Amino acid sequence: MSRCLPLPESMGANVWTLARRELRESLRSRWFLLHTGVFMLLGIAVSFLSASTAGGGGLAGFGRTSAGLANLVTLVVPLMALTAGAGCVASERERGMLAFLLSQPISRFEVIAGKWLGLALALTASICFGFGSCALVISLEGSSERAISMVQLACLSLFLAVGMLGVGVLISVLSPRMSMATGLAIFAWLLFAFVSDLGLMAGTIVWKVSIQSLFVACMVNPLQAFKIWSLDGSGIPLDVLGPVGQYATDHFPRALPWFAAASLSVWGFAPIALAALCFTRRPRP
Repeated sequence: MSRCLPLPESMGANVWTLARRELRESLRSRWFLLHTGVFMLLGIAVSFLSASTAGGGGLAGFGRTSAGLANLVTLVVPLMALTAGAGCVASERERGMLAFLLSQPISRFEVIAGKWLGLALALTASICFGFGSCALVISLEGSSERAISMVQLACLSLFLAVGMLGVGVLISVLSPRMSMATGLAIFAWLLFAFVSDLGLMAGTIVWKVSIQSLFVACMVNPLQAFKIWSLDGSGIPLDVLGPVGQYATDHFPRALPWFAAASLSVWGFAPIALAALCFTRRPRP
């Protein structure tokens, strides 16, 4: 009975124990170190390249820097989160460790919650390292306000990472093999990052989709919602995004952050809730 309905104290302890285990394994993973290192190096490189195109020395021209980092985040962070989440259940199922874990006095919901929390903490560390290195260099240039804006962009990046992590965990729960989970995670990344943009372009040219429909499609896509929110929060004119950005500026100048926040909130909650529901109803590992 206690296994079906764990006490809040024991439930929290089990979730935290699993989260710490997942966090330790993630921090020791060569993929985590590779993703973090690449993210740090690319972030610093984007900052300097943005400064050079602005015609200034050092890391001037924070508007260009922020836009460049936002584009970098939409490519790197979702890939990190999706692949990390895709391996959390499928890999242990394939190795036979999931059956051993579920034989312990712990519920299936606690397994999903603990793994999700541990991976979310690992992604937080990776994002903090990446943006922290950029903020440190910017602050050394004497631009403390820009460093604060970098912190804001890092918080939005974590918001996006949590949503994509939930999608990865859902893929892992539904995939019987690790290879399938990884393939589906990469496909989802391509769908969010590239196919959606190409689909919007094709819809505009071929089917003459209205600007209102394109705006809704952008808000549904978490990567596009993050990009719009981050650029708007940095004070960058959204007309750099084309007609959709101009439409958003003209019709929703104040409500735009709320639309983006609602979209990312749904992506942050719905996939992991669905993953927990599917995992708790599976008859066996």
